[in-house]
Amino acid sequence: MSVPIMKQGGVLIASVQSELSDTDLIQLRDDLLQRVGTLRTHGVVIDVTALDVIDSFAARVLSNIAQMVRLRGATTVIAGIQADVAFSMIQLGLALQGVTTVLDLEEALSVLAEAGESSNGSS
Repeated sequence: MSVPIMKQGGVLIASVQSELSDTDLIQLRDDLLQRVGTLRTHGVVIDVTALDVIDSFAARVLSNIAQMVRLRGATTVIAGIQADVAFSMIQLGLALQGVTTVLDLEEALSVLAEAGESSNGSS
């Protein structure tokens, strides 16, 4: 299942609507990396609110996406990890090292706006 990716200003928003296969996660990674360069975005939001499970492969791919996007000059924010999902991830020893996480899409856009303002101010 393909993940819809929308562009809002300088931000790409990938809204995961249902559980993804490993192939779907890899496709999401590839699509986001390609679009960050093509559309010259400064931020990526991956909204995982609809997910009931984030397994070790999904956690690793999400972390890798954030690192790869950072190397392309953009920031990634993961939004909407449910409480039960967070609990399960910690119980399994899974972490999203170095990845900004927030409660919802609104907060993700706010974090990216603040990051954009601070990077513009330091130039």
